[in-house]
Amino acid sequence: MSNIIKKEGYPYSFNTDACATCEGRCCTGESGYIYVSKNEIENIASLLEMEVNDFRVKYLFQKGYKFSIKEQKFNDSYECVFYDRESNGCKIYMARPSQCKTFPFWDYFKTRVDELKQECPGIIDD
Repeated sequence: MSNIIKKEGYPYSFNTDACATCEGRCCTGESGYIYVSKNEIENIASLLEMEVNDFRVKYLFQKGYKFSIKEQKFNDSYECVFYDRESNGCKIYMARPSQCKTFPFWDYFKTRVDELKQECPGIIDD
C-alpha cells in the first residue's frame, strides 16, 4: 500500500511516512492560528471529557469571530497545546480539527511549494 497522497489541483504529493521523523513541524514553528468550528470544539471537549465552556476557557482564544487553539512557547518556537513532544504526536488526534486533517493540502501552499518543503519533509514535487 502506498503512503503517498496526491490531491487534484496541487502541484505536489505527500509521503505520510515522513511524519514519523519530522518532529511535528506542522504543529510547531511560527505562531499562527488553528481555527476550530463549533462541532470540532464539541468533539474535542468530548474526547477530553470536558464541558464545552471549560474547554473553551482552557484551550481556546477568540480571534475576531472565530476560535483558535492556544499555543505554548517552546524555546524559540510555538507549538499547539495538544502537540505531545514526547510521542511526537497529537493528544487529540482522533478529534483533531479539519485544518490539521487537511495539512499539507491547503490552498495557501499551492503557489508556495518551496515554503511548504521547508516545513514538511514529506512533500514530493510532481
